[in-house]
Amino acid sequence: MVRICIYALLLSLGMAFAGVCAAAQQSSPKNAPAPAKGAASPQAQPRRAKPLKTLDAKRQFVLNVVNSAVALPQSDQQDRLRVLNSAANVISPIRPALAKQYAREGIRIEQELIQRGEAPAVSLIDSGHIDCASMPSFIENIPLDKVAMADQALVGAVTTCKKQALEPARRKVETALEQGHLAARPLLALMEQVGVNTPWAQEMFTKMFSSLPANAKTARAEAPNFAAMYARMAKAVEAPAARTAGVKFLVWLGKLEEGGERNLALNIATGAMKDALGEKGYEEALAADVMARQAAQSAGEAGEIEHAAEENVSVLNAMGSSKVDRREELEGMAPSLRAREAAASGFASGSEGNKSLATKYFDMAFSALNDVWDSRGSVKDAPAVVEEVSEAAAQVDPIDALQRTQRLQDPSAQAIGMIAVARVVSGGDSGPVANSR
Repeated sequence: MVRICIYALLLSLGMAFAGVCAAAQQSSPKNAPAPAKGAASPQAQPRRAKPLKTLDAKRQFVLNVVNSAVALPQSDQQDRLRVLNSAANVISPIRPALAKQYAREGIRIEQELIQRGEAPAVSLIDSGHIDCASMPSFIENIPLDKVAMADQALVGAVTTCKKQALEPARRKVETALEQGHLAARPLLALMEQVGVNTPWAQEMFTKMFSSLPANAKTARAEAPNFAAMYARMAKAVEAPAARTAGVKFLVWLGKLEEGGERNLALNIATGAMKDALGEKGYEEALAADVMARQAAQSAGEAGEIEHAAEENVSVLNAMGSSKVDRREELEGMAPSLRAREAAASGFASGSEGNKSLATKYFDMAFSALNDVWDSRGSVKDAPAVVEEVSEAAAQVDPIDALQRTQRLQDPSAQAIGMIAVARVVSGGDSGPVANSR
């Protein structure tokens, strides 16, 4: 496990760093474990950065922490991608070249995930750290039947690297659409970049709503997104294109099971058709297609996007109870909620100066994180929980928070937590880095 040692000198104005160093303790090469799949190879491991005389102590702390976090192995490529994405974003203001190095590895992992049919959890392509010259090759290597998995990357490519990526992405998305593979968000981004009034955009708009997913039941969750895309483009394209696309969309919506998402999509679509075609044109369009009319008759019912039940954690409530020991109450909560509630209470107690109670809360929070990570298959977003808890602890005492993240059981969780601490310090939201001596 990589450990970071931090040395501080107190200056006359208070608690400020005069120097920071980072050191890694590793087993000997003879006993070192083989690199995990998805981890950087020994040759690709970033070099430990040399201290820069021009960096103040906090920035040097961030640089060392991020380098050490990235050096940890991740057995899961999605986790490796998350680590690299966060690392690039945090380190970019300090070492732009290092951020680009992280991005290169991340983009390679994105490519591998897409080719396996997995949608990357995050994308570095729209992060601003990429080499635009590499985008044509990246896009060319996306399989046609996997374009939907690459939607984040494609949208990022055509918006961040328009000159290099526009034409390759246009060819890829159009060819995929002709073969029945719709990448709706990249297609909308391309239409906006090319120009919504161009003949190509008008044609693609109509084709898009002729190529909606065949299995309407499984695509119900996407219905409001498709409706928003229709509303975005309907008034911009010519009336015949808006009419044709609108009718096809209504027919498709008519195949969905009743529910809040279907109602919401119908309300958006019918409203956008009326705005684009006028009341008379709208009625004429429905008169020409019985199935579209039947679907449109359901418009007007209350609609909403269905969300999975979410955990509600209130920092304000925690601040109101900052002097009360809530640990017995928190013990009965599910691990993810217990971790987040304990972190909120730890932040509240620490902000009030009760470091003893804050320490007890953070002991509970980080212990729960290990349970969260072990059960991450059933936890909605375990990495986000690790980040939230680590950031709360860093607001109170970044050194203590860093040490806690390093003691997490899984290297991926360690790296995610360490970078979260570095993010707080780099943003200037933490207390003095030398709070712990």
